[in-house]
Amino acid sequence: QVQVVESGGGLVQPGGSLRLSCTTSANIFSFNVMGWYRQAPGRERELVTTITRGGSTNYADSVKGRFTISRDADTNTVNLQMDSLKPEDTAVYYCNAKAALANYWGLGTQVTVSS
Repeated sequence: QVQVVESGGGLVQPGGSLRLSCTTSANIFSFNVMGWYRQAPGRERELVTTITRGGSTNYADSVKGRFTISRDADTNTVNLQMDSLKPEDTAVYYCNAKAALANYWGLGTQVTVSS
């Protein structure tokens, strides 16, 4: 079973920045797609951003220009740099790793944007 672990959440003021990291027990380049999703209280889980094995990225309209997904082969991590954070970005953020026949999720990390 592949393990997926997120880190880096916390409390930040509006306009601030946070960097989330996701590591897996398998090589991140073994997955077809890796991505970040989020779920706010009372809402469904939604896509934030994805990156394919080949490096193509996709962002939700709500985070375009503020969030950046990247990969670090040396540390086997997928990172999410979040800038210009807004209160509506408050949610539990989940890392997802999609293989050909399986889909793996982490337990999530809380991000709270509040003054």
